[in-house]
Amino acid sequence: MADNDMTSADAAGVDEFLCFAVYSANHAFNRVYKPLLDEIGLTYPQYLVMVSLWQRDDQTVGELGEKVFLESSTLTPMLKRLEGMGYIARVRDRQDERQVRVSLTSEGKALRQKALCVPQNILEATGLTEGDLKKLKNEIAHLRNTLLKD
Repeated sequence: MADNDMTSADAAGVDEFLCFAVYSANHAFNRVYKPLLDEIGLTYPQYLVMVSLWQRDDQTVGELGEKVFLESSTLTPMLKRLEGMGYIARVRDRQDERQVRVSLTSEGKALRQKALCVPQNILEATGLTEGDLKKLKNEIAHLRNTLLKD
């Protein structure tokens, strides 16, 4: 194809791509989250799991995976690490032994107090109002859900 036949989409640089804006924003978020989570000894995926359990304790591995968009092959080693840290307990479901249930220990429940400052610090780092942040989050979640449709 000759240069003069290129469409505007072909000529667009990465800074014109929505996916790059999301990708690079993710990296920026990671830089903000890292020192906050280092203080409480968690990685970002571990933090997501803990927040999910603080919201609703005693979930199956499958439920947690759906909530945080992680496959069990990724989630299981992470849960083993959180269990080794003393924050969660994993037990086989009594009704269905194929299922593993995850619940918070007293140490895991206590960790929530240390993590309470994280959302406010993230909000401040974004420079957005709570309303604007919620609107943006909803738009991005809608985009994600649209992209995940089969």
